[in-house]
Amino acid sequence: MYLDEYKRWLAADLEDSDLHPELAGIEGNDDEIKDRFAVALKFGTAGLRGVLGAGTNRMNIYVVRQATQGLANWVKTQGGNQTVAISYDSRIKSDVFAKTAAAVLAANGIKVRIYDALMPVPALSFATRYYECNAGIMVTASHNPAKYNGYKAYGPDGCQMTDDAAAIVYDEIQKTDVLTGAKYISFAEGVEQGLIRFVGDDCKNAFYEAIEARQVRPGLCKTAGLKLVYSPLNGSGLVPVTRVLNDIGITDITIVPEQEYPNGYFTTCSYPNPEIFEALKLGLDLAKESGADLMLATDPDADRVGIAMKCPDGSYELVTGNEMGVLLLDYICAGRKELGTLPEKAVAVKSIVSTPLADAVAAHYGVEMRSVLTGFKWIGDQIASLEAAGEVDRFIFGFEESYGYLAGPYVRDKDAVISSMLICEMAAYYRSIGSSIKERLEEIYAEYGRYLNVVDSFEFPGLTGMDKMSGIMQGLRDNPPASIGDKKVVSVTDYKNTEATGLPAANVLTYGLDNGATVVVRPSGTEPKIKTYFTTLGKDLADAQATKDELAAALAPLFK
Repeated sequence: MYLDEYKRWLAADLEDSDLHPELAGIEGNDDEIKDRFAVALKFGTAGLRGVLGAGTNRMNIYVVRQATQGLANWVKTQGGNQTVAISYDSRIKSDVFAKTAAAVLAANGIKVRIYDALMPVPALSFATRYYECNAGIMVTASHNPAKYNGYKAYGPDGCQMTDDAAAIVYDEIQKTDVLTGAKYISFAEGVEQGLIRFVGDDCKNAFYEAIEARQVRPGLCKTAGLKLVYSPLNGSGLVPVTRVLNDIGITDITIVPEQEYPNGYFTTCSYPNPEIFEALKLGLDLAKESGADLMLATDPDADRVGIAMKCPDGSYELVTGNEMGVLLLDYICAGRKELGTLPEKAVAVKSIVSTPLADAVAAHYGVEMRSVLTGFKWIGDQIASLEAAGEVDRFIFGFEESYGYLAGPYVRDKDAVISSMLICEMAAYYRSIGSSIKERLEEIYAEYGRYLNVVDSFEFPGLTGMDKMSGIMQGLRDNPPASIGDKKVVSVTDYKNTEATGLPAANVLTYGLDNGATVVVRPSGTEPKIKTYFTTLGKDLADAQATKDELAAALAPLFK
């Protein structure tokens, strides 16, 4: 079957001139043909994600057309405005795929609001809500290497699409021939017919105003003299992040020159992920040169941000996603309490794999902390439930350990724009009182205990990777470990057991150990990886690290 499909693509008059040479170049190579055609990219709640290239198992205009036709079929059953918002980042062909999706929707009589230039995930979520759309599309592969692209689908609430809706869209995709099944007119025709319109300045300005309204201490940054180094990692963050920072009074911003402008090849770092040191290295070097108070880097679709903070001794230290989540929660709670703007019965939300230190900080301020499944849509779901009860203002903050944060209900996905603003405001505040982010973090550890949170990943590439991951998870369920190293397992939580967790089913296992440590095992939703999340609590960092190392060494053989 895959050979027949390959031959059909090879014989077709393909509009994308990059595809035919690739197909011709693999003629007779069964492994390469199989890799591209034996399976199709699967559409799920995270949409599509794959390597750019020819075939059903690659990201190209035909796979995008097919997916969009499936989405269009679903939208047509939804009533409402029959409108879809679209944005895209700096990745290779992101603009082409965004316009391709718009053209398919227009051919189906569905109205489109598309950004006229690359804009990040939160801007897409905002536009979806602002224009009361039925759905949204963000063309991005987030922080994956340059050879990837993807297609995130959003529901009318601005959250990533629900499981139920994604399943319907997937069924519709299955009915659509990848080369010929999608309705299609040119982008220009869609514009001429009035079906495709650009997102207006009113929407863009409303997005910035919603973010700036969430300042904890308005006006503080104008006089704080904060010195910042910022890298958009060649992605979509440059315009919105610098706009908001300038608006609130942070003007001493040095942009990392090699990473300033959009570049989908990400030539300065092969993996544009603000969680890893290599992505931050150029910014860190520049911060050391200039003596900056802070260095920020946003990922290509600008929904996540990583930082390096200046320490009192002049050195720079990277801050983990868990640490920044706790720091922001603490800053927002303390500041709003001091200023009388903390709502009664305030709610914060975190993912189940994020640090329990956040629970302790929330309890200190009398804030309810809710834990949800991994994936920011579950945090968005909590905001939606508060909104339905007329209590949306109770939500003050949500975060995931993977460097995603949100303060406020104006969007329903993580937002590196507001995160950058609040991190800078927090740094400016501590600077204004003769302290620093580093000093506040050490105070938090002194007050609540020296938590350490570390994530290890095990990769399972190739066509058999998913099967191997599935087998490992099933093995852990069939033969649960009685101990990990010399630490006894005292509790096991299987998130497939919805009665026990009160949450939707998820392929996640959590082990509580007799020394108070926890280990979470979870397959990634977007990459062929199993992730292990360790939380240890020690008398100091070295003690917590030693415990983590022992646990990791004991677990590692299970993932071979």
